[in-house]
Amino acid sequence: MFSFFKKKPPPAPPAPPTPPEPPAQLAAPPAEAPTAEVAPARAGWLDRLKNGLRRTGSGITQVFTGTRIDAALYEDLEAALLTADTGVGATEFLLADLKRRVKEAKATEPQAVKALLADAVAELLQPLERPLVIGAAQPTVIMVAGVNGAGKTTTIGKLTRYLAESDQKVLLAAADTFRAAAREQLSVWADRNRVEIVSQEGGDPAAVTFDAVNAGRARGCDVVIADTAGRLPTQLHLMDELKKIQRVIGKAQAGAPHEVLLVVDGNTGQNALAQVKSFDAALGLTGLVVTKLDGTAKGGVLAAIARWGAEQGRVVPVYFIGIGERLEDLQTFNAREFAQALLS
Repeated sequence: MFSFFKKKPPPAPPAPPTPPEPPAQLAAPPAEAPTAEVAPARAGWLDRLKNGLRRTGSGITQVFTGTRIDAALYEDLEAALLTADTGVGATEFLLADLKRRVKEAKATEPQAVKALLADAVAELLQPLERPLVIGAAQPTVIMVAGVNGAGKTTTIGKLTRYLAESDQKVLLAAADTFRAAAREQLSVWADRNRVEIVSQEGGDPAAVTFDAVNAGRARGCDVVIADTAGRLPTQLHLMDELKKIQRVIGKAQAGAPHEVLLVVDGNTGQNALAQVKSFDAALGLTGLVVTKLDGTAKGGVLAAIARWGAEQGRVVPVYFIGIGERLEDLQTFNAREFAQALLS
């Protein structure tokens, strides 16, 4: 199984002081040159990614089945990108960039234009490709938010599994205190991954996270992950609750939470972008996990998110994307891989 995380070295006898190792990074291998160790697993993942994005990509790739590069091709491409929920801003940007590339390359075949479009998409998405860093703080506190049904708790379980398999000591905070099913689901993941969990039925979510962070510090945990109840950005009292949780985590440990992740359902298209904007305004997001990209016709929303970030002058990276329920279906995001899968 492909691991995103660096294994901890075994205990060693005392030695002269050496500079500390940099924090571990959960990063994808380069798409162009995967290592021999990760190539088989990553190749299987790429096949699933291509299959998952087929509904999104088919409308775009059909544009390039003709024999001419003309105004009609660009009009059809514009319509296909908008249908894929790329959004007006990202669509206009990609079309202008593509026309420039076609002119510079003196491309004369539609298939060559498609390859240039893949380059343009990859370059647009590149700023979203950043590793999730674990270990810069002890413990690293990760707060996870999202709307109901986005796959938040399942995503936390999968991330916990990868961390636990990499010898990271993880503690989970079940801050969704009002939905029993959420606590039970998180408890199942905790048992399965043999990690500890702090849970309290009907308690205050902020108090649960406060206790969990303090417990994580006391027990020498590497990572504390706080699950929160799903909520819509329009539910202002629940958004205020999220802000309170964030503040209380900071009181438990200075500088925490170190990561504020939003889990979004890729199948919701432009609504996913609206969620990113709203949660970012409330919390100051540090990263995204985009789930349920398998079988969606709206995978172009990642381009919309990237363009929004460029316009804002800041980046909210996509740490992971998910294309299924299996553990291996959640993987680190790689811009070139995604662009190639979209236009394959």
